[in-house]
Amino acid sequence: MNDHLAERGHVQVRGAREHNLKDISVSLPRDALVVFTGISGSGKSTLAFGTLYAEAQRRYLESVSPYARRLFNQVGVPDVDAIEGLPPAIALQQQRGTPTARSSVGSVTTLSNLLRMLYSRAGDYPPGQDIVYADGFSPNTPDGACQECHGLGRVYTVTEDSMVPDPSLTIRERAIAAWPTAWGGQNQRDILVSLGIDVDRPWNELPQDTRDWILFSEEQPVVPVYPGFTPEETRRAVKRKLEPGYMGTFSSARRHVMHTFADTESASMKKRVLEYMIVQDCPLCHGKRLRQEALNVTFAGLDITEFSRLPLATAATLLLPFAEERDPGHAERSKNRPEQAIALQRMAEDLTRRMNVLLDLGLGYLQLERSTPTLSPGELQRLRLATQLYSNLFGVVYVLDEPSAGLHPADTEALLTALDGLKRGGNSLFVVEHELDIIRRADWLVDVGPGAGEQGGQILYSGPPKGLNEISDSATARYLFAEPQARTTPLRTPQGWLELNHVTRHNMHDLSVRFPLGVLTSITGISGSGKSTLVSQALVEALAHHFGHPLEQDAPEADDETTHRTGEVAHLGGDLAQITRLIQVDQKPIGRTPRSNMATYTGLFDQVRKLFAATPLAKQRGYAAGRFSFNVKGGRCEHCQGEGWMMVELLFLPSVYAPCSVCHGTRYNAETLEVTYKGKNVAEVLSLTVDAASDFFDQEPNMTRLLDTLREVGLGYLRLGQPATELSGGEAQRIKLATELHRSGRGGTVYILDEPTTGLHPADIDRLQKQLDKLVEAGNTVIAVEHKMQMVAGSDWVIDIGPGAGDQGGQVVVQGTPEVVAASGESKTAPYLRATLRTAG
Repeated sequence: MNDHLAERGHVQVRGAREHNLKDISVSLPRDALVVFTGISGSGKSTLAFGTLYAEAQRRYLESVSPYARRLFNQVGVPDVDAIEGLPPAIALQQQRGTPTARSSVGSVTTLSNLLRMLYSRAGDYPPGQDIVYADGFSPNTPDGACQECHGLGRVYTVTEDSMVPDPSLTIRERAIAAWPTAWGGQNQRDILVSLGIDVDRPWNELPQDTRDWILFSEEQPVVPVYPGFTPEETRRAVKRKLEPGYMGTFSSARRHVMHTFADTESASMKKRVLEYMIVQDCPLCHGKRLRQEALNVTFAGLDITEFSRLPLATAATLLLPFAEERDPGHAERSKNRPEQAIALQRMAEDLTRRMNVLLDLGLGYLQLERSTPTLSPGELQRLRLATQLYSNLFGVVYVLDEPSAGLHPADTEALLTALDGLKRGGNSLFVVEHELDIIRRADWLVDVGPGAGEQGGQILYSGPPKGLNEISDSATARYLFAEPQARTTPLRTPQGWLELNHVTRHNMHDLSVRFPLGVLTSITGISGSGKSTLVSQALVEALAHHFGHPLEQDAPEADDETTHRTGEVAHLGGDLAQITRLIQVDQKPIGRTPRSNMATYTGLFDQVRKLFAATPLAKQRGYAAGRFSFNVKGGRCEHCQGEGWMMVELLFLPSVYAPCSVCHGTRYNAETLEVTYKGKNVAEVLSLTVDAASDFFDQEPNMTRLLDTLREVGLGYLRLGQPATELSGGEAQRIKLATELHRSGRGGTVYILDEPTTGLHPADIDRLQKQLDKLVEAGNTVIAVEHKMQMVAGSDWVIDIGPGAGDQGGQVVVQGTPEVVAASGESKTAPYLRATLRTAG
């Protein structure tokens, strides 16, 4: 057979060397579901995204104008000899929601655009009101946004109670907590003395009009200030018009808070003043974000905000009669307003069709108004997948990054059906995945390994799934074709109970739950059932309140559910004497800039810098540990200010980053790099992987303990200096977990984790579970929201939330040992847990 014809249906990769890929070549079938497997860090994502997708994007961008290329987030030119037979590609990667209150489910799926058109053209208007165009129904446009809250739906305000938490204090005793703590606050107190206000009288004894002026006045009088004078001395000095120390400008507490919040570039300053602010629904639009003209227009009796707050499943049911022309008003509308009847039917039909795709993907519990920062990476990826499903493209390669992430096994079947639909449409699917159910359904497997980082980067197998069973080096094969194995740890008995009573928020109404202490508990349930609401919100808040620790809040622009609380703090009871602290290990980034990295977060970099400062050459030159930081002047390269890279503006082309021409990407100046420890300078040490660093620092017990812990949670492949911005949510969570495991020296801690197995190969899940078992054995409590049945089966206790998603969830369906939950006839988790327990023996 002609070689060209034989390979016409394949993508040929030759000589791929990106990151840790070892000059690999592989042939991948088109029009098939190709799954890339391997342990975390083996190189599978580098092959799928860093090589195949990067090359497809590069080729496409060569065909568009230089100006248009600026609109794309280019991923770079891959290090590969050749790729043949590669169609255009679309990447659907794991990423957190856009951190803005203005991005929502409706905007990501473009459903909101259609809905605005429906309200504009087919809505019911009050008599005499002019038409509102589609833009007028968007809170993100000047035509639609409420004038008071600018389309946010909420206003930030301050009250006397929020700014003066203890009114029994005097002004001198800092009763006005919202004022600055240092000189700025002293300055305002001195100004009040000059104004004749008694700063030594308890706040609650001052006249109300005086208190109101100090807190809320917009006046800014400039008065003489006499630092160090007593109030009596100040009064005499003012009367005599003595030369003051300086002239001070008064600023009320509200003015200080509001101006700081609006203008400061300091995250810590913004966070501090946020403590004194209260979030309220906008008094003009009542939280609906739109002008009244838009809210006057209704459809099926609902204004557009009320419609956008319906679960998608409910909204689709409401639209169906209009799409099928069987709603009560159809006959009258067709007779008197035929053009409106046609527009309504077509838009309702299109909306219903698009919503049904989201329902098929298990997202019927979401609302159009739901903001994207509150979505999990898996939910966001499925929303983008839905957009592709109803776009009906043909001949495209879809490159997906763990589409099963955040999915209950019951929802995975719907995902597989959706992927089959894309494949039947004449497209190819290249999927990076750890979920065994998806791997088993692949047409073709590419197993990368055998290890992570430098130990990976090789193709162990490429072919139909059953052939992987012959590959002895494959970690995937050991789980894909596993023989039944018994549970490795005996079930532990609860040492007490933590009671969470009267939880009312989202889909939970006066729910009470008991959590066992001293064991590992998994919280299960289908996507959207309320697991994270119960654990990561209600339980975390109640525990934080119990320990007297205010929850950290992000800047409110993020509008995530940690900043805009719904519902009161639930009541905590039970054996509270057994717990001493709370540690929440979530998937939020460990830093927001490339200056943050794993070494700085874990404290490892402090020890590295001390080792370098202790070397003979550093001592001779007088270099302290700070010399070896790339974040401060001294040892860093000043040309790039320790960034290692320089941005190059290319006018019509996208800006590109190139290694600094002075330090060549090392981030340090030449003098600092002359200092070496065991033959490596500090930049070379930061380039080491965790695995390599463990061997390099084998004589430093404190460092090797931390490095070994990082390896045990599956992070041996990461570089010490890997920027925080390059880490996935799962990697960030495991770095936090390893840091806590390393510090852990006492019992009584409650650890709360949100899907800690995200992004982990089954082999890595086993290693992670051993680490969690160590925490429990040390006398701690671990509570994890989890979808992976491998992890659930190894738990001591399971609490299943459901039975459905959204309004159909929010209840405890069953709880008990894994065997008890597996025997339930009502739990959607039970059949999958039963299968795993059978597998586990």
